[in-house]
Amino acid sequence: MNKTICAISTPLGRGAISIVRLSGKDSLKIMRDVFYSNFLEYDKIKPRYLYYGRLNLENKSKENCLAVYFKHPFSYTGEDMVEFQIHGGTFLTQSVLKLLISKGARIAENGEFTKRAFENGKISLDMAESIIDEINAESEGELKASLELADGKLTNKIINMQGSLTECLAQIEATLDYPEEDFEEETRFSIFQSIQLLQQELQILLNDAKHAKMIKNGINIALVGAPNVGKSSTLNALIGENRAIVTDVEGTTRDILSESIFYKGLKLNFIDTAGIRESDDKVEKLGIEKSKEYIERADVILFLLDGSKKMDDYDKSIKALLKEKSNVITIVNKSDLPRKLEKQSNEILISALNDENISEIKNQIFKMVEGEKIDYSHMLITSTRQTEVLIECDKICQTILNSYNESMDIISMLIKQLWNCLGKISGTCENEDIIDLIFSKFCLGK
Repeated sequence: MNKTICAISTPLGRGAISIVRLSGKDSLKIMRDVFYSNFLEYDKIKPRYLYYGRLNLENKSKENCLAVYFKHPFSYTGEDMVEFQIHGGTFLTQSVLKLLISKGARIAENGEFTKRAFENGKISLDMAESIIDEINAESEGELKASLELADGKLTNKIINMQGSLTECLAQIEATLDYPEEDFEEETRFSIFQSIQLLQQELQILLNDAKHAKMIKNGINIALVGAPNVGKSSTLNALIGENRAIVTDVEGTTRDILSESIFYKGLKLNFIDTAGIRESDDKVEKLGIEKSKEYIERADVILFLLDGSKKMDDYDKSIKALLKEKSNVITIVNKSDLPRKLEKQSNEILISALNDENISEIKNQIFKMVEGEKIDYSHMLITSTRQTEVLIECDKICQTILNSYNESMDIISMLIKQLWNCLGKISGTCENEDIIDLIFSKFCLGK
């Protein structure tokens, strides 16, 4: 049986409380050695009941605290667990941890509590990854998506898919065992129907994963335009801070400046690019090249024009550069000045100086990326690893479908490959490296 582990489960530093936890067969024994309470008889200890008492530290000092015992299998890890709620403070917390180690526990590895929960059947591998996403969530949308996966919905779907593949394998075995019955063609047709349906389910998950990528990483929005049209002023207005340098001198922005805000549960990453124009300045040239790269990579492009001037050659060259793109929102700045620019198609008229119509830009970005259509009740897979596995599964499906006329042995081998690939998500595959990699991303106390 695994040795009893211990760790600090709250951030180090000053605070009202810190939590130190134990997990393993000796958890209650160690608790008995270090924790004393007038309200507790260890022979009659109640699981999930909070006891007030004291810890006797090694320097003979005493720490008044709370302790709770979780009896297996009704605990986070599926093992006996104990948690001590002590006063916050780095030195005190480390002293308690040192005390537990002296009584036979060892320091937990990163994510070892959650790994034991997985090994003991308390959670599936995808549920473990959703816990990481819950902890790291930076937006309402990201948190909603991770919570939807936390109850094992994805694992249930994967297990159903694997069940369908198991039925396919059973059909193949029956065909091979009884060749005289001559129902190979009927079996082949049935199997390929099942693979087609499975691939459709995979593609639905992958399509939803596109939304999930936006939820997790945010929407990348490039502000592009000729020098001095007000890109930096617009960025400052969008984020509500003076982060970009604003001057009357053309070409002030020579590098890329990126800032993020949250809007309707989504993270918006605004990228202020260098003004696109011909330049002999080496530094500015590099900035302009980077701007062109960001145009290609952006989810949304804000094309800025100066409403107080007619469109010049710089503006026209940028407009031509963006002509074939469908993710462009045209922003006409400087509505506080007399208008000279001709009317633009689907323009948003703003004044970055006076914050006029700035909220409309955010609203149009949200609509463009279909933010209003994101259904958080769907399984929005925010894990890059899981998405890559699903892409791999989709490719194997296609390989199977392209192998209709191959022997049943080859088709069986491909189906087994697909079964194991799906198991990389649920944890039903025998790949310890994948499992170790996932749990290494957790903090020590989780």
